Amino acid sequence: MTNLKNIKLSMLDLVAVREGGTVAQALAISLQTARHVESLGFTRYWLAEHHNMAGIASSATAVLVGHIAGGTQRIRVGSGGIMLPNHAPLVVAEAFGTLAELYPGRIDLGLGRAPGTDRATMRALRRDRVETEQDFPRDVAELQRLLGPVEPGQAIVAMPGQNTNVPIWLLGSSLFSAQLAAERGLPYAFAAHFAPRLLHQAIDLYRNLFCPSSVLSKPYVIVGVPLIAAPTDDEAEFLASSTYQRILGILTGERQRLQAPVKHFMEQLHPQERAAIGDFLAAAVIGGPDKVQSGLQALAQSTHANEFMLVCDVFDPALRLRSLDIAAAVCAAQ
Repeated sequence: MTNLKNIKLSMLDLVAVREGGTVAQALAISLQTARHVESLGFTRYWLAEHHNMAGIASSATAVLVGHIAGGTQRIRVGSGGIMLPNHAPLVVAEAFGTLAELYPGRIDLGLGRAPGTDRATMRALRRDRVETEQDFPRDVAELQRLLGPVEPGQAIVAMPGQNTNVPIWLLGSSLFSAQLAAERGLPYAFAAHFAPRLLHQAIDLYRNLFCPSSVLSKPYVIVGVPLIAAPTDDEAEFLASSTYQRILGILTGERQRLQAPVKHFMEQLHPQERAAIGDFLAAAVIGGPDKVQSGLQALAQSTHANEFMLVCDVFDPALRLRSLDIAAAVCAAQ
């Protein structure tokens, strides 16, 4: 049986703007949370790039990475991820190269190949550029070159960036990035926190095809896990209704700020809505300490993940910290 003590814990933050709250408050809550999980011994704190989405304030991801890194001391801070179709690789290399010089040995660069937004916003970000399937592998290779040692005759040098060797992670919810990460010998993070359907297939493919590289000798897997913990199962389910409301908004195209919890929210929905939310949260761990322990244990056993990256959307910031306390205590006790 996989021991939870051997699995590192980290956190992914979407920087949720709460109903009745402000962006400034959301940013302050993120820094408070990062400091808290650092004190719990979490390995890394990642921020996700999203654009034009109500209730999510993590669009300027590199800026936020610097803000969180500057307000913490030891925890690794990075992107989970930068959506590469939105950016020229040179700009990403310069931004993360600068961060690496400011916070040596603490910056991660997670990369995704989805735009992280709608088509109209994507055009606003990159104008009329049309993406092809080969763009992402080519852009990843260019970033590796720009962050690595200067090569003889290299015409374009990222300054800052070159030779910082910022660790690159490939993120995905399908098989494409799993295969690319395996071919390049890069660490891989699967987005089971919102698209768990291909979790096991993707990580099996990654491990089976993995080619050792100069940065990684054997496969390394992070699994994104929605987590809401409380002293009792009933309270955790109540707190999770904020997440259920957020997901329903995503599914119906009616996005909104993070809402306060609602009693018996799921019972008020149509069966197909409950089923859709259940599919979205198939990898979620929601409950009291015993249920959290058994849920994380089952996920560890089925995935053999090296690391769990927790996504914890709780409306009350103090109860969010308590939720993370419970998860850390459960894992430490194993």
